[in-house]
Amino acid sequence: MHKLLPENLYTADQVRQLDHAAIHDYGLSGFELMSRAAQTTIDVICQKWPNLQSMQVFCGGGNNGGDGYLIAQLAYQKEIDVSVVTLKDPGDLTGDAQQAYRHCHDVGVPVAPFDKGIEITAELIVDAMLGTGLSRDIGGPYQEAIMAINTASVPCCAVDIPSGLCSDTGYPMGGCIKADLTVSFIGLKQGLLTGEGRAYCGDLQFDDLSVPAEVYEQVQPSCLRISQRSLKGAINSRSRTAHKGDNGHVLLLGGNYGMPGAISMAAEAAIYSGAGKVTVVTREEHLSALAIRRPEVMARSVESNTEFRALLNTIDVVVAGPGLGKDDWGLALLREVLVSESSIVLDADALNLLSQHPQLHQRRKSPMILTPHPGEAARLLQTHSHDIQRNRFAAVADCVDQFGAITLLKGSGTLISNGVTTYLCSAGNPGMAVAGMGDVLSGVLGALLAQGVEPFKATQLACWLHSGAADDIVVRQGEIGLLATQLIPVIRAKLNELLVLEER
Repeated sequence: MHKLLPENLYTADQVRQLDHAAIHDYGLSGFELMSRAAQTTIDVICQKWPNLQSMQVFCGGGNNGGDGYLIAQLAYQKEIDVSVVTLKDPGDLTGDAQQAYRHCHDVGVPVAPFDKGIEITAELIVDAMLGTGLSRDIGGPYQEAIMAINTASVPCCAVDIPSGLCSDTGYPMGGCIKADLTVSFIGLKQGLLTGEGRAYCGDLQFDDLSVPAEVYEQVQPSCLRISQRSLKGAINSRSRTAHKGDNGHVLLLGGNYGMPGAISMAAEAAIYSGAGKVTVVTREEHLSALAIRRPEVMARSVESNTEFRALLNTIDVVVAGPGLGKDDWGLALLREVLVSESSIVLDADALNLLSQHPQLHQRRKSPMILTPHPGEAARLLQTHSHDIQRNRFAAVADCVDQFGAITLLKGSGTLISNGVTTYLCSAGNPGMAVAGMGDVLSGVLGALLAQGVEPFKATQLACWLHSGAADDIVVRQGEIGLLATQLIPVIRAKLNELLVLEER
């Protein structure tokens, strides 16, 4: 069992390719893999629930059901009071699943068909009904079984994937098991780590079932999980002779009338993340407050587009959007940003303005990064946030394609894509669902770009630092009441820790 989740993530079709290669190229039988999956699952169950006395295993008709029958057999041999509830007549099973059923039946495990009025009396439910082959919304007995399990007041362990969850998108298909534990095998499915997938999986554990490493060389993963290892070399230690000009100049544009907080948080995050100089362009009414809160920031208003254009010529990176508003002031300044030669990060109202005026980006030549949440992504793509969440991988790809920009799609299991490779951030927690988090992220990203970090890598690093900082705080203080500004000094500490590790 792997203590850390792997970096490579796969679609259902790619996992089938891994299975095929393991069986046909390396001599592993399907039943051997099924047996290993069952052994792994029962080991994890007994570790998590060491005093377990009783178990009900719900089995479907495919290989996922076969896993379930073998889990029941192993539980019986451990003297756990176990029974099997079938969603498919065992007489209709074929291949490895049929063999697994026979093993279970032969040791004397009670097997009975699912009944809508079933009474769940066991201490644990094992979900082995539906695997990664699900291609349409479920109904009938499977949906009824899912409802019965979800309303039972006992924990549930899902085998490979919660029944009803799309392994490619992380979206529930008509109904879905809400597991307390999911044990996944061979290839970690990308849908388990983004969108609704994280809410349905519970504690996620993975085992490659000792499949030879050569098998994984045959299948390119669909997505990569951001890790400290994947970020190696992203940022370098500073020279002993470094000066502020070496660390870049970030301009943050925002803070329209009555909205000073967002741009202030973004600026503070940029300073703490290492930018050499930080300038804020905002409404004049906010200048005094910014100077008092953060005297390291150079805050100014601009009287004309010509004045702003001249300022942009001195800037390395522009972060536009926090508190920008959607009026003519914000639109006029955003137009100048989009034709500048600086690298730019667009967030919040800059994204909303871009969605209203999509032609603005067409003249863009220098690097551009979009950081939408699902609602902003929906406006950019002229759809609904429900559609974004239904397939987050497609949504982030569409943003890259339509706007020619690196895109960071926020949410549970943030996705980052440049059109060639997609990364997923598995860090983060529900405490981050508060105002200001995106403003802090945009400031961190601007600072990393200003220090010369390659744009795609900078986006990954900013996301990892931001989410990881939130996790560090929540471990100590809990999720409720987490403030965006609390992340800023922790991000600084994590960035410096990363540099220390790089030097070892």
